Amino acid sequence: MATDVKVPALGESITEGTLAQWLKKAGDTVAADEPIASLETDKVTVDVPSPVAGVLTETVAKEGETVEVGSVIARIDESGKAAAAPAQKAVETTATTTPPGAETPAPRDEPAREAAEDDQITTLSPAVRRAVLEHHVDPTSIKGTGKDGRITKDDVLAAAAAKETSPAQAPASTPPPSPPPPPPAPAKAPAPAGERREERVKMSRLRQTVAKRLKEAQNTAAMLTTFNDVDMSAVMEARNRYKDLFEKKHGIRLGFMSFFVKAVALATRDVPSVNGSIEGDEIVYHDYLDVSIAVSAPKGLVVPVIRNAQAMSFAEIEKTIAEYGKKAKDGTLSLEEMQGGTFTISNGGVFGSLLSTPILNPPQSAVLGMHRIEERPVAIDGQVVIRPMMYLALSYDHRLVDGREAVTFLVRVKEAIEDPTRLLIDL
Repeated sequence: MATDVKVPALGESITEGTLAQWLKKAGDTVAADEPIASLETDKVTVDVPSPVAGVLTETVAKEGETVEVGSVIARIDESGKAAAAPAQKAVETTATTTPPGAETPAPRDEPAREAAEDDQITTLSPAVRRAVLEHHVDPTSIKGTGKDGRITKDDVLAAAAAKETSPAQAPASTPPPSPPPPPPAPAKAPAPAGERREERVKMSRLRQTVAKRLKEAQNTAAMLTTFNDVDMSAVMEARNRYKDLFEKKHGIRLGFMSFFVKAVALATRDVPSVNGSIEGDEIVYHDYLDVSIAVSAPKGLVVPVIRNAQAMSFAEIEKTIAEYGKKAKDGTLSLEEMQGGTFTISNGGVFGSLLSTPILNPPQSAVLGMHRIEERPVAIDGQVVIRPMMYLALSYDHRLVDGREAVTFLVRVKEAIEDPTRLLIDL
């Protein structure tokens, strides 16, 4: 009996996705709820589980094809006997035809090994498969760092580099005489001087959606950016003083992001429009703060949401950020975890950015950009001193937020960071 594998519900307002990769191929045995394919939606990548245990008899959709929710992409034979029957019959035939007293010939494992390698290459993504073939790397010897141990293109490149640069291992004992070396392979002809190459890669669904939303933000909002700089001395001193005790008590490291989340929560009380949004001809003000934190993931930027950040402690914020960072790296963030933010914080400083103008995340009305900490000379009480400074940038929708409100908000954040005591006494 064959069971259809259909595209599951992918989330509210999402009606289709792209079949990014087959994790199983026709003829493979699968268990119930075992992932057999990977689907890429506008926001996340999700696995399609097998509804039953059996043998995957047919794959209807191809990699890179757009599939709608509810459509059939594969079929599974629940009996699970299709693949095993021929092998069992071959064993029985061998047993009955072997003369008594004769030694049974040892099975050759070379075809099985080659078949296993072919299976390994077949289940790789197109980009990874191409890299394996180009660099002549054995995929069975590579330890994958992707989701569920899958091999990524970076894993293949690293293995190829190690293969080229690693010296030969010295033997622990005198080896047996080695066979004569094979004749040298013909040298690969170098590329002609001045040759120009280009590669065309189809945009992923996530990248297409990001591009569309960013352009919509530019076309819809009256976007403007205001800047300020902040002395990070007080926060750095507090972090250095309490980071060991903080980690010992809460099991998580104390970072800078929790200070900024708390400072934003404080500033939005004085300037609520920064935490608002426009819906039609109405302004929606929120008495809660759901902060979208921009996180870099292998397939692009994602923005998981820290909900009710105004009521969270430093430790709760840091734990939530760490959890989202791990999920973003593994590609396991859910749609619910990336929807509904009211304000965004983007930290380009982790990549070395000195200054930028962040773009809005609709329908939010503001986004705070953090940048790298850099020692610079500043004048304090008539003296020039060196301080660790960071540029802050607030991009905002001028339809809702006035310039005075934007500057006031940014000053409140600056005051809270330069004097963290304000975060404790609510000033």
